[in-house]
Amino acid sequence: MMTKPDVLLQIRWDADNKVSAFADRLAGREVLNYEGEAGVDLSAVRYAVVWKPDPGLLASLPSLEVIFSLGAGVDHLLSDPQLPTDKPIVRFVDPDLTGRMVEWIALQVLLHLRQQRVYDAQQRKRLWQENMQPAAKDLRVGIMGFGELGQACAKALLALGFPVNGWARSPKQFEAVTTYAGDGELDAFLNHTDVLVSLLPYTQDTHGILNSALFEKLSRDNPFGAPFLINAGRGGSQVESDIVAALKDGTLAGVSLDVFETEPLDPYSPLWGFDNAIITPHIAALSEPNALANYVGDQIERYEAGRSLENLVDMKRGY
Repeated sequence: MMTKPDVLLQIRWDADNKVSAFADRLAGREVLNYEGEAGVDLSAVRYAVVWKPDPGLLASLPSLEVIFSLGAGVDHLLSDPQLPTDKPIVRFVDPDLTGRMVEWIALQVLLHLRQQRVYDAQQRKRLWQENMQPAAKDLRVGIMGFGELGQACAKALLALGFPVNGWARSPKQFEAVTTYAGDGELDAFLNHTDVLVSLLPYTQDTHGILNSALFEKLSRDNPFGAPFLINAGRGGSQVESDIVAALKDGTLAGVSLDVFETEPLDPYSPLWGFDNAIITPHIAALSEPNALANYVGDQIERYEAGRSLENLVDMKRGY
């Protein structure tokens, strides 16, 4: 007879590997990967580890004490109108996830700087031709969302020789980075940005913020004559029709997008068809199963030892 689980998983991708990792790390606990089966007794569940949980699921758990997000973002939780807001929510923050994001952002900035898409097209035509080649110092990278991930990306980009600016809602300090804060300094930040990197969380304030009006404020004083957009934050922050229009009229010189308003991206989306648009399927910072399981296991042990949980979500800010 199955005992009552005290750890509930609801996993939407790579489930087998993640369930196995959690079972190993949380050996001795009753762990259930719940897929909505009828008749399952969830009354003893104390910890829920979820990604895009079924609406109302978390509110239905009478013994729930802590909610863990399987990713760094939590908008998939906050969209649940029945979310139990009196329970602590823990974001996934891990060196593995941070490292993967840094790799993807650095790769995208370099692909645009070195005009790799142009050379790819020339290769297909068997065309040997040199093109203008600016140096890293000639492109100012501006990072919107200058928290832990943004600062890690800044460190890598500085090492490559890029001037870096950072913008956040509240003031930040970071060596060798010019920082801006709040709505009052956003325009100044944009005016000094040639490559805009968005790592913004999804909130009411960031919904649709990457739009035509914002693109027009980006610097055009760079060797390419137009700015680039890189978004690995949240798809809800971008207006894709505005991105399409900006690519068509040259307001944007190119984009790299890993997140979208609706995922998967519609196969008929015009974004697929631009040579200067790099599209990836939300893989910039995939969460490695063992890293996830170890993180949750460590947090549960902290909690049960009477120590504070780490990386708690501020419900007022939404991240």
